[in-house]
Amino acid sequence: MSYQVFARKYRPKTFADVLGQEHVVRTLRNAIAQNRLAHAYLFVGPRGTGKTSTARIFAKALNCPNGPSIEFDPEDPICKEIAEGNSLDVLEIDGASNNGVDQVRDLRESVKYAPSRCRYKIYYIDEVHMLSTAAFNALLKTLEEPPPHVKFIFATTEANKILPTIISRCQRFDLRRIPLNIIAKHLLHIANEEGVDLDEKAAFAIGKGADGGMRDAQSMLDQLVAFCGNKIREEDVLEIFGFTSMQTVVGMVQHLLESDTVGALQLVHDTSEAGKDLGKLLSDLIQHIRTLLVSQADPEAGAEDLEPEIADRVAAQCQMATTEQLLRVVDGLAEVDARMRWATNKRLHLELGVIQAVQHLNEVSLSDVIEALESGTTGGLPKVTPRAAQVTSARAATPAAERVSVAPARVAEPAPAAPPVREITPPTAPLPVSREPERVIEPAPAPVVVKESVEAPAPVVKPTPVEASAPPIVSAAPERTPPPPAATMDIDLGQFWADFTNIIQERRALIVGWLRIGTLLSISHGVVKIGFPITEGHARESLNRDNQRKFLEAVAAEMLGMAVKFEMVPDASLAAPMASEMGFDLLDVPEPKPAAAPEARVDAPKAAGSAAPATASAPEAPAAPPEEFQNDPLIKAAVEKFKLKLAARA
Repeated sequence: MSYQVFARKYRPKTFADVLGQEHVVRTLRNAIAQNRLAHAYLFVGPRGTGKTSTARIFAKALNCPNGPSIEFDPEDPICKEIAEGNSLDVLEIDGASNNGVDQVRDLRESVKYAPSRCRYKIYYIDEVHMLSTAAFNALLKTLEEPPPHVKFIFATTEANKILPTIISRCQRFDLRRIPLNIIAKHLLHIANEEGVDLDEKAAFAIGKGADGGMRDAQSMLDQLVAFCGNKIREEDVLEIFGFTSMQTVVGMVQHLLESDTVGALQLVHDTSEAGKDLGKLLSDLIQHIRTLLVSQADPEAGAEDLEPEIADRVAAQCQMATTEQLLRVVDGLAEVDARMRWATNKRLHLELGVIQAVQHLNEVSLSDVIEALESGTTGGLPKVTPRAAQVTSARAATPAAERVSVAPARVAEPAPAAPPVREITPPTAPLPVSREPERVIEPAPAPVVVKESVEAPAPVVKPTPVEASAPPIVSAAPERTPPPPAATMDIDLGQFWADFTNIIQERRALIVGWLRIGTLLSISHGVVKIGFPITEGHARESLNRDNQRKFLEAVAAEMLGMAVKFEMVPDASLAAPMASEMGFDLLDVPEPKPAAAPEARVDAPKAAGSAAPATASAPEAPAAPPEEFQNDPLIKAAVEKFKLKLAARA
């Protein structure tokens, strides 16, 4: 006997053998059991999903010796003739070859004759959409009122090309793409029957390449047996068909979510050098992001099309980005896909798309800024989740010439006896003009007392971030209370805070704006306490999220050489930053009055004392917003994104 390929040898013979089409099988079985048989059926679906096999099984059930019957013997002579296409009463017609009016007229003449051996005369027309319009019209009357012994079964992959008058005369069944896990299990079953050692990952790779078609998967397995012999691994599948492994696609998305542009570009390079299809890689990338979006809405929806290891990673990646971010990435990659179809240098467009995807995951739109401003203390910017908070050794080992200059924290040797407790001025609140003479930030039971020293007495005002550029003033007053071991380091808080914000600016620039709103209050007993104005609840809450706080703690631990915890606390004594006032008519606020007026919105010095005569008089309206306002990270991002030009109100 000649060799039979797997697609023919393992073709379904009964309703129980049909995989992935339970809705079709159930309807046909119930129709036979209840004797509610229609005169015409239309099977619609992609290639290799079982249209012809289902039609033959249905014909066997109708024409079996005791038929119509759900339970029939596939080895019965009549059933075997139908399966092999040799039955005189079950005629299989190729619609592409017999698409003219003459062939339909011949069919109409043969319909009149009764079946020779079977109960029904069945006409199965494959690719029925290939019939001409004239042929369809010639078939209409016969299709609507055929003789009682005639059944019509049509199959097509393009139902949109069939006349609506034909569809309305048939019962339509839409066959779906077969899920990946069902294809993989069936391939493993075939391999077991054939004595082939098929790896499970290889089976999933074949099923993914088959794109929901069982026949395609069986043909690919047949080809792999000829190529590899009786041992097939995932690498063989990827090599012979040029597929990209699912691990590569998941790794690419991981790089994007972590804003690791270098790693993503390296993956593109490796894939290109391996001779893989970059268009297929982009398609798989879009498909995986679609899986993330679906999993965010329903975690169980896409599980059936994923192998267990990939499903676990999808569940983790769903939490690393918002739905809005993923939608922006998909839109950008779809545009790249459209360009790559006609581009000669596909790698260039894919690399640009990867870089753009990283930007989409980290950008904040102007509408988000406006919404945050309008919401006041009850809202804020959308929760942006950048890369996972990880401090890697590769980042730490970046050459100094390629990184922002950061001075290391100054650490003194621990004293043999009870050392004095540090009393240090916060780095972000030194004032070049008038300040309060002395303010205790952390009284209570904590052993660390933070004070501000002044050079000259002045009226009491609230410090603002505008004055953060002035050098910090540190004063120390010895205490006799011995600190715990974790607090025995002599740290210049001003220098530490400057170095710390520089590192955050380099590694995660999106949150440095929130960080600069805060004021470093103290470092005591392994706790770094940062105060925020009560009007800046959004910045405090954003930095207090687990991923942001852990990232900040990791950076601080790297600098201090010890584990620390961050506390974000509201402080009524701290003034709101000027950026929150937004003086370009986005909020309905009164115009600023002279500096001496107490009702002025801007927290500028309210009186020009002897300590600051240069700032005593209220300046005229500037032609441009303050430099501190223009340097705000969110404002700079909005200006660069939308090409804005800022101007101060008159």
